[in-house]
Amino acid sequence: MNKPLEPTPKAETPQLKSRSKSDRSKSSRRKAKGFNATKVILGPVGLALLMVALIAGLAYRNRFQQVVFDPSTEAGKAALSAVETFPDKGQKHVEPGESVNYEQVFPTSGPHDPNPIAPGFYTQEQRPEQLVHSLEHGNIVVYYDEADAQTKQTLQSWATQFPGAWDGVVVVPMSGIKASIVLTAWTKQLTLLRPFAPDAAASFIDLYRGRGPENPVR
Repeated sequence: MNKPLEPTPKAETPQLKSRSKSDRSKSSRRKAKGFNATKVILGPVGLALLMVALIAGLAYRNRFQQVVFDPSTEAGKAALSAVETFPDKGQKHVEPGESVNYEQVFPTSGPHDPNPIAPGFYTQEQRPEQLVHSLEHGNIVVYYDEADAQTKQTLQSWATQFPGAWDGVVVVPMSGIKASIVLTAWTKQLTLLRPFAPDAAASFIDLYRGRGPENPVR
């Protein structure tokens, strides 16, 4: 018995072939458009959100911690008995940049540069002639060297809390004093040995801050 003949596939006409290619081309373009739209809309938004999240995370991890300033403790007040008082050496201005031969390692008065050091926390040593002018304004100058991280954080916090030109806190490094912290005001000095005593430091700062001879504000 003869097998039934299979129908012969109809050949596509040129018109059908052209239409088929056109349909496939349109479909590819639609897919491409859909992919590009997602990339354009969601890509930058997602990247921006990721960047915001990363920045916020870093800011939180590295956020500056304010340290409580409490000058009213009994321990702090008792420590003020160790404050040294030096003779007032005057308030004369020298030429800008001129050096002065001070008798004290941490001068508390005397001739000084006409340009003071602004309140703040510094990581480089500053000229004593300018620091004396800061004292004349009523600022407290605090010296540190090999202070631990907690001590530095405390001093930096206080320098941030008291930025006033006439009653601020200037924190500067001084090589050679190791772990000691030295606080100075006009004609006054308090040396704190290891460990750092924040109560004593706060009491000193509160007692003499804003009471410089040029313009007392407290």
